Amino acid sequence: QVQLVESGGGLVEAGGSLRLSCTASGRTFSNYNVGWFRQAPGREREFVAGITWSGTSTYYADSLKGRFTVSSDNAKTTVYLQMNSLKPEDTAVYYCGGGGSFVYNSAGRITHYPNYWGQGTQVTVSS
Repeated sequence: QVQLVESGGGLVEAGGSLRLSCTASGRTFSNYNVGWFRQAPGREREFVAGITWSGTSTYYADSLKGRFTVSSDNAKTTVYLQMNSLKPEDTAVYYCGGGGSFVYNSAGRITHYPNYWGQGTQVTVSS
């Protein structure tokens, strides 16, 4: 069982930045793809960004390209989600998911089906 822990959420004004972190208890991400998701109140959980276990490939939801950046540290102990130019509509609980694969869904959009989930971290963007 892989336990994932997100951190770095909080309250920020519109236009500000936050960096979220995802760590795996007792292990590295050397063999795990990692994806970031978010879920706003009343909405379904949606894929935000992801990085392959090798760190060589990254994926983004089309609407977030250019504002969000996913990365990992060299030791692959932590996966980050750098969020810039935040908007009130970015308010959500952000989750990281480990394992699984990145695939294109029937709508042609990249998504991720992880095997493990963290508990989430709240991001609130005020206007």
